[in-house]
Amino acid sequence: ARFEALVNACAVDLYRYACWLCGSSTVAEDLVQETFLRAWKGLDGLKEHRLAKSWLITILRRENARRFERRQPLSRTTDAVELETLPDPGPRSVDRMILRRALESLPPEYREPLVLQVLGGFSGEEIARILDLKPGTVMVRLFRARQKLRKWAAEDRTEPVAGETL
Repeated sequence: ARFEALVNACAVDLYRYACWLCGSSTVAEDLVQETFLRAWKGLDGLKEHRLAKSWLITILRRENARRFERRQPLSRTTDAVELETLPDPGPRSVDRMILRRALESLPPEYREPLVLQVLGGFSGEEIARILDLKPGTVMVRLFRARQKLRKWAAEDRTEPVAGETL
């Protein structure tokens, strides 16, 4: 019952974060499933229920890192087939792609805390625990990430210049 409550409370947020991390709904589903499998095995290690969401996000981040450890390069044929089967993006999808490009242009040390705050709804303290940083460091990175995005938006561009880092 405790595990089922945990899944019901956090599954949507984990899936959303996993989609952001990997950019694929199928891979995100696998990541969330692996995350809950590891959580099930380590559920006795969770002492404070209020920390469950950040605990699960930490597991998910580690699962995503493991994905790259065991990753096999795709063949050109597979890449071409996947690109051909993608649906035509509508206007809303284009806006999401522009926002995603802007976020991806941020250095990882600024991008990840911002995504955890915006998508995950985590506080600075929770982000600090998840990323194993000091709370002050997290707040500075959040501030700088927002500054860089504002600068990018003020330049009224729809996509970053090739090779540019915000």
